[in-house]
Amino acid sequence: MPPGVPNPVDIHVGARVRLRRTLLGLSQEKLGEAVGLTFQQIQKYERGANRIGASRVYQLSRILDVPVSYFFEDMPAGLKTAEGQVAIGLRERDQKTIEPDPLARRETLELVRAYYRIASPRVRKRLFELTKSLAAFSGGS
Repeated sequence: MPPGVPNPVDIHVGARVRLRRTLLGLSQEKLGEAVGLTFQQIQKYERGANRIGASRVYQLSRILDVPVSYFFEDMPAGLKTAEGQVAIGLRERDQKTIEPDPLARRETLELVRAYYRIASPRVRKRLFELTKSLAAFSGGS
């Protein structure tokens, strides 16, 4: 990997930190205070500019109330080899084919928040079923 280019795994882990932080409604500043870092360092983690060490991943998992494995879930297939090991140094053209994580989009966050504001579990379940039907009808998975 060329110097100064973030590793795709670090970018993915950082995106998962950002996703969980925003789902919990925490600012970078508040998360930084909880971890004992500046908000600028949290920004660097979330962009993948700085690698997050194992002990820090563990600490973040405790603060964000997720298992350590959460940060590595939904890793794009392009980052793994056939043996399931993380690929080292993807070629530039391979990096361009990696699709952005739909969970990191603002639209997804707003949809999840609106869904959980629906007070009735019965209505939520019906909306969930409707959404799945519409996705299947339109050719989604």
